[in-house]
Amino acid sequence: MAVKYDWQYRFLLALAPLLYKLLVGTILFTCRKEGSGRELFARQVRTGRPFIITFWHYNVLYAAKGGGGLPMVAMVSPSKDGEFIARIMESRGIATVRGSRSKGGVGAIKGLLKAVRQGLSPVLIADGSQGPARVAQGGAVMLAGRSGIPILAMNWAFSRYRLFRSWDKTLLPLPFSRMVWQIAEPLHVPKGLDSEGLEEYRVQLQERLDETYARAWAVFDKKGHAE
Repeated sequence: MAVKYDWQYRFLLALAPLLYKLLVGTILFTCRKEGSGRELFARQVRTGRPFIITFWHYNVLYAAKGGGGLPMVAMVSPSKDGEFIARIMESRGIATVRGSRSKGGVGAIKGLLKAVRQGLSPVLIADGSQGPARVAQGGAVMLAGRSGIPILAMNWAFSRYRLFRSWDKTLLPLPFSRMVWQIAEPLHVPKGLDSEGLEEYRVQLQERLDETYARAWAVFDKKGHAE
């Protein structure tokens, strides 16, 4: 049975990028995009310097599409499920490093720092690969403090969608939905902070993520995506 499972797993891994392009990519192409995200994102791109992109996990299917040619590197869980996300992102031109809060995190941060020096903008899921949902972890703040680059906290909302039965209620938009993109002002983290200082900025990141989440869903008279 194990051999059969391994064969099926490898087959699905190979198929994942194509399925993503045909299904999710086609859906996203039909969505009408609006909100303050484009302007703030473009302004940061014009600086010519890398920046950290972070958002809640429920956005992962949308975020995997990439940033319109911006050179990026994503931290992806080393789990078997994470391998699907890694394959999809790599097919979209996004480099990946593997790690999570519980496994390989230190090595992943080193890999992200190396990528920043090469001009790539890191992508980190703020609540990690296992949650708790919409609770910011410290990875983005730690990376910002060590690299000297800012964090852009962002979230998306859709007028029509379906939810997966996952810990974060991952969202799949429906065709021809309205998509609202909200981004907070860049968060700059000083270097050399102690654990108390890092926690202070983690709280600030939490506030920015909560703010963008609330603003985006308020457009559709909702408090959140799982309402």
